[in-house]
Amino acid sequence: MPEAPEITEMKKNAENRDYVLKTVSENGKLLEFAAEDFHNDREIVLSAVKNNPEALEFASFKLKKDREIVYESVSKLGWTYCYADETLKSDKELLLAGLEKSGQILYFASKEMRDDKDVIMKAISNKPIIIKYASKRMRNDLDIGITVMNKNKKCFRFLEPELQKNEKIQEIKNAE
Repeated sequence: MPEAPEITEMKKNAENRDYVLKTVSENGKLLEFAAEDFHNDREIVLSAVKNNPEALEFASFKLKKDREIVYESVSKLGWTYCYADETLKSDKELLLAGLEKSGQILYFASKEMRDDKDVIMKAISNKPIIIKYASKRMRNDLDIGITVMNKNKKCFRFLEPELQKNEKIQEIKNAE
């Protein structure tokens, strides 16, 4: 299969900053084919991510630490949180913005965030089964247990044994 014309053009002009900036602002994923230096150019990467949040994948390691760039991506397309640098994985506001779009990203969150009730409640509201990645303490929290069970009874197996015995949890589990 022949290469898409826009990819061929980007490869031809990969060293031309003006061309790259204009092109990624119209098709962010073309950042992949720009010269490596431009993957570390804040203006270019921010333009690419604003156009297409998935472009975060092609940002340099340095720019994956840039909160503004990562927030721009994650707040629009939660799953791109997986590309964020570890230094941002304890940023609650960033995580909550991503969880608004995808509960699944709890999987990539820091240990501290997996033990934060606000974070867990947001994650399970979007994807109940993600409770399995919450901390033990959160999987033993009655409010969280009730919320997750009301959304999906199959989540019962991920609750802590002590919480599984709770009468309110049992009521939900056994309700038709």
